[in-house]
Amino acid sequence: MIDDGLNMTCIAECVARIEEYTTAGQDAFAASTLIQDAVIRNFQVIGDATKNISPELRQAHPDVPWRRMAGFRDVLVHDYLRVDLAIVWEIIEIELPSLKPKILEILQTLNSIPS
Repeated sequence: MIDDGLNMTCIAECVARIEEYTTAGQDAFAASTLIQDAVIRNFQVIGDATKNISPELRQAHPDVPWRRMAGFRDVLVHDYLRVDLAIVWEIIEIELPSLKPKILEILQTLNSIPS
């Protein structure tokens, strides 16, 4: 059974962690393999959770880049030797800020639906 609420909570928590881990900026991110590993791990979890979102929820929210989120996870897991940290940072700076409110809105809607 698919639990969209659990998966969306997981995605929201991972977004918050990535934000927390990268507050020191791009230079700190580039200099720390610890931060890089933590961020990349959370992107992988976002991708895994995304793959477990129901088709109905995905269709109801076409503005969320579900396929790109899942695809980024696949790149991180399967092509990890070729991961470009500049692209990871670009996603942190450009994609996450626009993704976060969409995720939180979906989560709020799911939490307001009686079980």
